[in-house]
Amino acid sequence: MPKLKPLHAAHAPAVLAFELANRAYFAASISDRGDDFFDRFTDRYNASLAEQEAGTCAFYVLVAEDGSVLGRFNLYDVQDGTARLGYRVSERVAGRGVATATVRELCRRATEMHGVLTLRAATSHDNAASQRVLAKAGFVPVGPATPADLGGKSGTWYQRDLQP
Repeated sequence: MPKLKPLHAAHAPAVLAFELANRAYFAASISDRGDDFFDRFTDRYNASLAEQEAGTCAFYVLVAEDGSVLGRFNLYDVQDGTARLGYRVSERVAGRGVATATVRELCRRATEMHGVLTLRAATSHDNAASQRVLAKAGFVPVGPATPADLGGKSGTWYQRDLQP
């Protein structure tokens, strides 16, 4: 059974393997991270851990029994009871309800562990899978997302008000 775990330094090799194995799959529906992301992976990963330690972000990985990463689920800009949600799941588990179930779990944790009462997420118009995940997890559309919000693509902002 996969487990949602807070990002830890020991996860770095599995996270890099996840990102590399799914790079083309992700690029089909969201903006590619670019070669610089992979060239500077260790620095970026350590910066993420520092942000998490500071409490401005909360990063999670969905870890399979074999230790491989099946998904990343992140809370960004945690402040004043609000945060932005970002997530991605591996191609091998896509379409099986994994993202929806994990987003629901992260919503629970966002309130209980991080004091978040409102979550926002943006998805591009051509990312129907992400739109379905957000709708099934209780998010509703609240307005347009600009190309600046989505790495060059236009889309929609979704929001979910959480109950403590």
